Amino acid sequence: MKNTCAQIFLVFINYINMDYIYHYNSPLGSITLASSGESLTGLWFDGQKFFPHKPISESTEEELPIFTQAIKWLNTYFGGKAPDFTPPISLTATPFRKAVYEILLSIPYGHTMTYGEIAAIIAEQKGTHRMSAQAVGGAVGHNPISIIVPCHRVIGTDGSLTGYAGGLDRKIKLLTLEKAL
Repeated sequence: MKNTCAQIFLVFINYINMDYIYHYNSPLGSITLASSGESLTGLWFDGQKFFPHKPISESTEEELPIFTQAIKWLNTYFGGKAPDFTPPISLTATPFRKAVYEILLSIPYGHTMTYGEIAAIIAEQKGTHRMSAQAVGGAVGHNPISIIVPCHRVIGTDGSLTGYAGGLDRKIKLLTLEKAL
């Protein structure tokens, strides 16, 4: 059974809790996973833009049940299938970013959404006439849990593949894997 956005635990703090890390070798390069011990707090392609501020050297590399779940999710995903579960995650977020991440979590495997569509949803939620697609882009770009929180599924209004903190080449490969291109 798939998790809903309401089942995902979101945390409002100013730093990413990454007491533990684990390295995963994906078909698209090395990935660092971070955890508080109970939930996934980060997932980044090594060296990507907006990598965590806390030095990795201050974290302990350890095999944990949360990493086992995340690896199962990643193996399923990179195997070309939509995972039917979401490992427990904790997202560091402002209220605005939380709203953006909840929308990202609602984008189905193999589908895309534009920055403008996300901005319109948030504007409607806030009861305003407009929301900046650029502000949405900033939030999407700072997503701390790449792939699982599918920021790669967000495209430009004209269908262009704009920006991805992990690199545009990886965004293309992820969308191709999902047959979204």
